[in-house]
Amino acid sequence: MNAVALIGIDLGKHSFHLHAQDEKGRMVFRKKVLRSQILTVLGNVPACDIVMEACAGAHWMARQLDGLGHDAKLISPSL
Repeated sequence: MNAVALIGIDLGKHSFHLHAQDEKGRMVFRKKVLRSQILTVLGNVPACDIVMEACAGAHWMARQLDGLGHDAKLISPSL
């Protein structure tokens, strides 16, 4: 398996969709995880960049991911 360089998260109310890529942009995995599982799943992934749309819950999630060693980045929803 290739090393994960970037994970994109589509935030939802009950479940999140994850899409991971390696440094060359090739897909490493796609997963659908429940809200209660997200920190456990991402805690088992080596530190990488994680991007998500800036919304009400995204700031809290970014702080939690930074605490796990990831580099969380928020993207404007208008882009």
